[in-house]
Amino acid sequence: MATLPIALIQTRTPASPAAAFAHVEPLIRDAAAGGAKLILTPEATNFLIKDPAARAAALTTQDRDAVIGNLRALAQELGVWLLIGSAIVKSGHEGDDRAANRSLLIDDAGAVVATYDKLHVYDVDLPTGERWRESAAIRPGDGAVVADTPWARLGLTICYDIRFPHLYRALAKAGAGMISVPAAFTVPTGDAHWETLLRARAIETGCWILAPAQAGLHEDGRRTWGRSTVVGPWGEVVAKLDHDEPGVLFAMLDFDAVTRARNAVPQLTHDRAFAEPA
Repeated sequence: MATLPIALIQTRTPASPAAAFAHVEPLIRDAAAGGAKLILTPEATNFLIKDPAARAAALTTQDRDAVIGNLRALAQELGVWLLIGSAIVKSGHEGDDRAANRSLLIDDAGAVVATYDKLHVYDVDLPTGERWRESAAIRPGDGAVVADTPWARLGLTICYDIRFPHLYRALAKAGAGMISVPAAFTVPTGDAHWETLLRARAIETGCWILAPAQAGLHEDGRRTWGRSTVVGPWGEVVAKLDHDEPGVLFAMLDFDAVTRARNAVPQLTHDRAFAEPA
């Protein structure tokens, strides 16, 4: 099987689309210059805005979003595949004015070849007092997605999805050799759970886990964990940005490692039906 040079982009996305693209573009160019053929950005690459009125003003459809359009052109210019970890766009569902938190896979001709809307929305009350109700603004997606690339199949997930292992198992059983986890993790949950969850999903699936992250103190006042990470199919951390500053993380994926991990522990073939507990 193929090997693949990749890069994860760690961002501190600003609160306007124009500034967001100006922030991420040079990082993507650095990644391409470093030899990456697949480049992945974090969740909410097009903007991070808490204020409802400002958020509504920035929100548009996928085909009209300036950041998505500019990133498609950039992928074509650089001749790379680009995963926009997610963009916040109008969902297009009549009667529901909430946005979609949408991951978009762009090929090296600038075409959108796959999209995925985040299935699990982040509604939590953290011990620190932080309270998040993503469902108020984001419409959950309806289906899992595995996309073909020239190297291996890519399963698409976003952030809070990492806590739902059945989704990752379904992606692996559908042929994914790598799974993306673009994120904007909070600091309390990032510190406690980020690396453990990423490694667990890799071990359970025998997949490469690719997790580009938002990082640091943002214009809208939120703080995100950073620590973008690549985990190998055996559960080992292969590469990591051990900080919360913007940056580029390079790694080389060997898809023979997927075969070795799954041959050693063939858990994806060992499912058994069972009665649910009373």
